[in-house]
Amino acid sequence: MELRTLRYFVAVAEELHFGRAAARLHMSQPPLSRAIKQLESGLGTPLLRRSAAGVTLTPAGATLLTEARTLLARADRIRVRVAAAAGTAVLTVGLLGDSTDRGAQRLAAAYRLRHPDVEVRIRETDLTDPTCGLRAGLVDVALTRAPFDETGLTVHKLRADPVGAVLRADDPLARRDHLELADLAARRWFRFPDGTDPLWLSYWNGGEPREGPVVRGVQECVQAVLWNGTVGMAPLGHELSGELAVVPLTDMEPSLVVAAWNEGDANPLIRPFVRLATAAYRH
Repeated sequence: MELRTLRYFVAVAEELHFGRAAARLHMSQPPLSRAIKQLESGLGTPLLRRSAAGVTLTPAGATLLTEARTLLARADRIRVRVAAAAGTAVLTVGLLGDSTDRGAQRLAAAYRLRHPDVEVRIRETDLTDPTCGLRAGLVDVALTRAPFDETGLTVHKLRADPVGAVLRADDPLARRDHLELADLAARRWFRFPDGTDPLWLSYWNGGEPREGPVVRGVQECVQAVLWNGTVGMAPLGHELSGELAVVPLTDMEPSLVVAAWNEGDANPLIRPFVRLATAAYRH
């Protein structure tokens, strides 16, 4: 059994859906299905029960999932230890102004425990570069949010967060249970500077051109709302001051938390990091 095939199987077993697993692995579905069938043939037993609703694990599949996770984790540790022995065990991680995210905190604890020999350097960036400096070579891997131009990058989904409108607590709309983008059409929004990734800019402006103050960082967004009554968006669940409210937006796609790195980067520390991130952000 190749490690690559085991990674394919773990992705399908965790997603319980071939389509989602293929997207997670950045491959098309037919070769993924063939790889799993070849694995089942080699082991001489079905690992998955397939149906229109998705897939479920057979008892043999559940056993393999446990063993595969253990084996892949060991392979990751070997890569990291080899890098440490070679004196290259430094990983620079970009964070998009969101270092208080509980997923990031769980990841930090798990990574410290699993890879104590790796020096992790953090580069926290403002909201104008969702890739956190990847394209400029400033970081090895980014914990950030989509959407953005993915050209030349590998992007791995970690979590999907519903979003809401950020309003002053005394705003009449703040008393609503939910809002739609049309409710905010006449309001001033905070905006990002010219030159910001168009996909990123469009998402946080609700798909429409907006008028309002230009901001670069999270605190600038907060202050624009507090001082001027400006409207913006934020993921639900973020802790804000008592003077602010976040009202769910029912017609906005969730904000995707992702790990991203440069396509083809052979740094042996990236894959173990992303595997731990996948588990940490799943809770």
